[in-house]
Amino acid sequence: MSSAPVEELVTVRDWLRYAVSRFGAAGLAFGHGTTNAYDEAAYLILWALHLPLDRLEPFLDARLTLEEREELGALLDRRIEERVPAAYITREAWLGDFRFHVDERVIVPRSFIASLLGEGLEPFVGDAASVHKALDLCTGSGCLAVLLAHAYPCADIDAVDISPDALAVAQHNVAEYGLEDRINLIASDLFDKLAGKQYDLIVSNPPYVSANAMVALPPEYRHEPALALEGGDDGLDAVRTILREAPRFLHPGAPIVVEIGHNRGSVEAAFSDLPLMWLETDGACDAVFLARREDLLDRVSG
Repeated sequence: MSSAPVEELVTVRDWLRYAVSRFGAAGLAFGHGTTNAYDEAAYLILWALHLPLDRLEPFLDARLTLEEREELGALLDRRIEERVPAAYITREAWLGDFRFHVDERVIVPRSFIASLLGEGLEPFVGDAASVHKALDLCTGSGCLAVLLAHAYPCADIDAVDISPDALAVAQHNVAEYGLEDRINLIASDLFDKLAGKQYDLIVSNPPYVSANAMVALPPEYRHEPALALEGGDDGLDAVRTILREAPRFLHPGAPIVVEIGHNRGSVEAAFSDLPLMWLETDGACDAVFLARREDLLDRVSG
């Protein structure tokens, strides 16, 4: 039975106020599609009631049935008591207008790279038709691979992950968008199974959480697979391998785009000899960097 006073909470407006208050009192952490208690409450309420996710206002004074109230109370209780990310409750996550299936086998999609694909990378890769081969390294749910396929309609996409569980989720999302003939899912530890391949563009959202940060993660993040988060002592174990190996897999002049959260300071300290370009994304200017093949090649051969 729900702990919510379902007899007193009658309208959507009542439930929205109640949920925001409960989320605040419980000290929930956000960052899996929403950034605050209000947006997360609105999303969960609209989703639970099968209402359009972008239209709250017309429904605020709608009265809920007893069954709807009981179901909504149970859903909010789960979010609060289990501290599980909303995306794992709803089994969906959004990047812009793209919906993806997610579950506990993958981290919840929230990549800063998403907003760059297409016009945001045109100065570095040319127009969309110039990209014929692209790689999504550490694909997880396959979200960036799907976005790559839409941003670059002439491109074949390789999507790599070390986790068979993650690739199963990615396969679901690739099929949902009818992209089985353009996205090739590959089980590989970074570049290990990609011998002989070269790309016009590589994007990667690798594990980058440092050991100290892993210890301090809120409970919500502990529901996500540690394999997709843990980046070693300074968070850069995978990044070091990626930058060392990437030149062999890039066409001349081609770039690699890497997301590192808010670890810019650590990256600049570790790769002070690299002319990295930091890209401004939706919500951050220190989360994504770009490096060209030739710059990485100079470092490897120097």
